Amino acid sequence: MKALEYKKLKIDLFAKTKDIRMYDKDTGNFYKSIVIMSKRADQIAAELKQEFQENSHLQAPQDRSGEEVYENREQIELSKLYEQLPKPTQLALHEFEEGQVYFNDVTDK
Repeated sequence: MKALEYKKLKIDLFAKTKDIRMYDKDTGNFYKSIVIMSKRADQIAAELKQEFQENSHLQAPQDRSGEEVYENREQIELSKLYEQLPKPTQLALHEFEEGQVYFNDVTDK
């Protein structure tokens, strides 16, 4: 999912109390659910980091000299966009709650 798609999601950025019993319905174990959400958060963070690096290289000034500092508006706006996104853990939690996370438990076989 791209950063703009994550921004469109209406995720509450404030801490809220959650009923932990709803997280063990799919896996049968709360701790397995936490591991799944953690791994998904790592994937999301890696995707966002890669996307940010690709976009920032496109907008980086090509000619740099020793002590000159450039103020690149496009890079500043891009940084602000990524700073305003929900954290990867919040995104992973939202995806898990919506049933959008696929996982395969190999220990059950």
